[in-house]
Amino acid sequence: MEHALTNEPLILGHKTPAMVTRDVCRPMETKPGPMWYGAFALAVTALLIGIATVSYQIKTGIGTWGLNKTVGWAWDITNFVFWVGIGHAGTLISAILLLFRQKWRTSVNRAAEAMTIFAVMCAGIFPIIHMGRPWLAFWVFPYPNSRGPLWVNFTSPLLWDVFAISTYFTISAVFWYIGLIPDLATVRDRAISPIKKFIYGTLSLGWNGSARTWSRYETLCLILAGLATPLVVSVHTIVSMDFATSVIPGWHATIFPPYFVAGAVFSGFAMVLTLMIITRKVLDFEDYITDKHIDVMCKVILVTGSIVGLAYMTEFFTAWYSAVEYERYVFISRATGPYAWAYWTMVTCNVITPQLMWFKSVRSNIALVFLLSLVVNVGMWFERFVIIVTSLHRDYLPSSWVMYSPTWVEMCTFLGSFGLFFTCFLLFVRFLPVIAIGEVKGVLNVGRGGTH
Repeated sequence: MEHALTNEPLILGHKTPAMVTRDVCRPMETKPGPMWYGAFALAVTALLIGIATVSYQIKTGIGTWGLNKTVGWAWDITNFVFWVGIGHAGTLISAILLLFRQKWRTSVNRAAEAMTIFAVMCAGIFPIIHMGRPWLAFWVFPYPNSRGPLWVNFTSPLLWDVFAISTYFTISAVFWYIGLIPDLATVRDRAISPIKKFIYGTLSLGWNGSARTWSRYETLCLILAGLATPLVVSVHTIVSMDFATSVIPGWHATIFPPYFVAGAVFSGFAMVLTLMIITRKVLDFEDYITDKHIDVMCKVILVTGSIVGLAYMTEFFTAWYSAVEYERYVFISRATGPYAWAYWTMVTCNVITPQLMWFKSVRSNIALVFLLSLVVNVGMWFERFVIIVTSLHRDYLPSSWVMYSPTWVEMCTFLGSFGLFFTCFLLFVRFLPVIAIGEVKGVLNVGRGGTH
């Protein structure tokens, strides 16, 4: 992929290091336009609706959800898995592509890492609410306590989620912050306001830009990348085991770990594309987030989307080959039963639509790519919904068969999670460098007769 990018400059416009600093710092040094304020107002409104809804359901109980005697998991776990998946692209771009020396990552890694942190924050909301008594959420951590022999159940996959997500969030946040330090020092040196100079100076940890400092910084980044790389695979593998370790038909499948990881990278890159296309347009970053960057990300989505499609077919094959009537019935019900509309929405969005990205003319059409990235995000949400609800709403006893439909509480909670995500992202765009200034300066000559 890097070879394809080095045929043309990674950064357009014949930028100098001074121009990079000026361009990236401009959104932080000027007042945002009406578009930013409008988007921020919408995001905060959605967040407030979510806060009010979550407060109501905690006060009233999770009986406010549309759960019933058969469907004990639904939108809450669907949204949890959806948000965890969204966060995968950030770690992939920042860690694995750093280890493989992929220079094209430099323009998008900072925003992708921030997106990872915000997505994991959104994901963490749902299991805490699902506990029923969220004020006792700290009980899931195995620390010395006064509760006698009462300890967490280490054999529970749900506890593995707690460890996986907390570890993922910690490593991602540290990686993101360490990468920010050189750029925070740049902003500190440019700041005119004493308050800004103090804040950015404190956050930059005394960065002085010496050769020794840069050497230690790059070593630390490689160490953190090595620590974060297994998380790309392990986190969503553990999430998939919430399902795979059960005996429910449709869940009890060994394919789930790689299938979930591929789906997470698929949805994560789609969200990165969605946000980057908006960011490059609003902040005039077309010279930094170029058509080539979008083209490479489209290829990643095409590959992972094809893997997801193969996983769908493999599920049907293994259900048929198993000769277990219950397993076969679940998959036939998914495709032809009362939730067939959700299943075929999933297949259309995740398997059929991304195949358009085989064509260069599609990958170079920014408006069409933006639309396809939204379609993929919708499809991946439906994938989680289909896996969870269609396996639960019809169990072994036909007398227990029920239909699930979400309540306004669940819908508003999901809306609130989007409000949290976009509020955090818009604040990030306003107060921190969206593009890694130091890293982009290192690739200015790539593809234009300079260093390869």
